[in-house]
Amino acid sequence: MLHSFKEIIQQAKKMGPKKIAVACPDEVSIESCKDAKNEGLVIPILFGNKSNIIEKGGREFEIVDLEEDEAIKKAVEMTKMGKADIVMKGHIPTAKFLKGVLNKHTGLRTGRTLSHIAVMETKYYNKLLLITDGGMNINPDLKAKADIIVNAIELANKLGIEKPKIAVIAAVEVVNEDMPETGDAAILTKMGERGQLGNCYIDGPLGMDLAVSQESAQKKGVKSEVVGDADIIVVPNISCGNISSKALLYLGGAKIAGYIAGALKPCIMLSRSDKKDAKLLSIALGVLASAS
Repeated sequence: MLHSFKEIIQQAKKMGPKKIAVACPDEVSIESCKDAKNEGLVIPILFGNKSNIIEKGGREFEIVDLEEDEAIKKAVEMTKMGKADIVMKGHIPTAKFLKGVLNKHTGLRTGRTLSHIAVMETKYYNKLLLITDGGMNINPDLKAKADIIVNAIELANKLGIEKPKIAVIAAVEVVNEDMPETGDAAILTKMGERGQLGNCYIDGPLGMDLAVSQESAQKKGVKSEVVGDADIIVVPNISCGNISSKALLYLGGAKIAGYIAGALKPCIMLSRSDKKDAKLLSIALGVLASAS
């Protein structure tokens, strides 16, 4: 079981270097590729306007000279064909990138819902914490939430967690008809108990405090395999996940990495506001996630 990002990078180095196809790279993604290449994690292939890529610092890498739409299509297609192990978004709209990923003929569809998984490391918790989905599905229904959980379990397994503990969180710990997410949490818990989601412990609805604090669990008298020791936090909607992750990052001093799961290969989408270490860590996470 991997307990830190340092261990993730060490493990990823053993698996690398993997080929990463970057669609329309900007300075941010080129810088990230340089750092990851220097760590022995990836061999970058850049798809886009060659003169622009060279101007932005990508001269040292293999460049496939294409305009934007064709660059996205080709980067995704080569990943599907196995000529790259990971695909990464450069300076293009997220919707355009995902349209390429989801293309019925050349994309990376599996039939499962795509979801964003954030991996957090904080000094206030004794292990890595996965939070999903704070970057992809706005208000997922029950079926999408089941897929989101399956995606997270697969990553947890690759992090060495054989039977992850999953907390389906809400604002309260009881089913409340005015809060539909509490009913979803109860159904997902029953599905998990019956083995419909894979090998995991699951409990919900749980408050965030119950998910990660043994002290809170003791005070409230709540007992299960999950309470106070969750590996995966499943949030009710994108706002909850996004706010939780950013609060941990900017106020809690946490480290973060993330990628889009549920496709044939990992899809990395970096933001200009991401810190340098988050970019490198996301690529390292993609390397681990790409392992068969």
